[in-house]
Amino acid sequence: MTFTFTSRPARRNPVTDATTFKVARLWTDEDGGPREVSHLVDRSYPYQSLRELRWHLAERFDRPVETLDIRRA
Repeated sequence: MTFTFTSRPARRNPVTDATTFKVARLWTDEDGGPREVSHLVDRSYPYQSLRELRWHLAERFDRPVETLDIRRA
């Protein structure tokens, strides 16, 4: 399953001092064409990495992490 997303900056994590980002819009290309699925994720959550976003999407869409491909638009 392929996801493409746009992001917006978020605050630095005060605990880890890491730069974070929030998902602005999210699309999937699963059924032959892009379909926006932004409404299915919490766009206010500050992700620290693409890996964290990937795990979140795997859980949300009930898929193995290895089957997901994530691209930033």
